[in-house]
Amino acid sequence: MSQPPCPNFAPQHFYDVETCPVRHVLSGYGGKWPALVLMHLSFGTHRFSELRGAIPDISQRMLSQTLRNLARDGMITRKATPSIPPRVDYSLTPRGQGYLSVLETGIVWAAENRAAILRDRAAAEAKLTV
Repeated sequence: MSQPPCPNFAPQHFYDVETCPVRHVLSGYGGKWPALVLMHLSFGTHRFSELRGAIPDISQRMLSQTLRNLARDGMITRKATPSIPPRVDYSLTPRGQGYLSVLETGIVWAAENRAAILRDRAAAEAKLTV
């Protein structure tokens, strides 16, 4: 385990690759796809095609991978019903429900800061093109 270079750094476990919560847990939910899938599932159970329709800019492959990862981590359940055609429903687990408050805080922050961030990005890009 490496030592932080000075006293004003994060707690020691953030420097340990094996125990860092960001590396092993939060990194899987920080992207836009897991967040969008979890938010849509917060409104109820959905089929794959319903999620794909609700998130039109996600590819089928990325949605499949995101759902697989969320199910692996116990954030959602996948219930397959044998029928023709086969039916698969996805819903939040209690763990996924518990993460919603964290996610909602981030969404509120993003909504409040979106306009300013977009202005800052445009200004930074304008400086690069000059």
